[in-house]
Amino acid sequence: MHPMSPAAVKPVIDMAVLDSIDLRVGRVESVSPIEASHKLVALRVNFGDHTRTIVAGLKLERENPREIEGKQALFVVNLAPRKMRGVVSEGMLFDIGYADGVTPVLAVPESPVPEGTRAG
Repeated sequence: MHPMSPAAVKPVIDMAVLDSIDLRVGRVESVSPIEASHKLVALRVNFGDHTRTIVAGLKLERENPREIEGKQALFVVNLAPRKMRGVVSEGMLFDIGYADGVTPVLAVPESPVPEGTRAG
């Protein structure tokens, strides 16, 4: 395991700020490389009642980004769509470790839950 010193705790926020973030469980159906990028892939994610494309920087973090296909993970689903290297991303993978320089891992449910289940 990579040694690290935990970052300082961020300033206190109002509960309404936290409540405004929509975190949901989605199942990664497919991972496709984005040819115009050395780090980005396009995830096709099932949220139960719909699927979305979510762009994530997994090429440099994993030897085989496709290893997460079929896995559940947490995603932020209420961000404005954003075009990245020609692909529109409709959310953000909510992983663990990136902000601290630790090789990121997925934030996953302890046991399977229905796709679209909210976190928080």
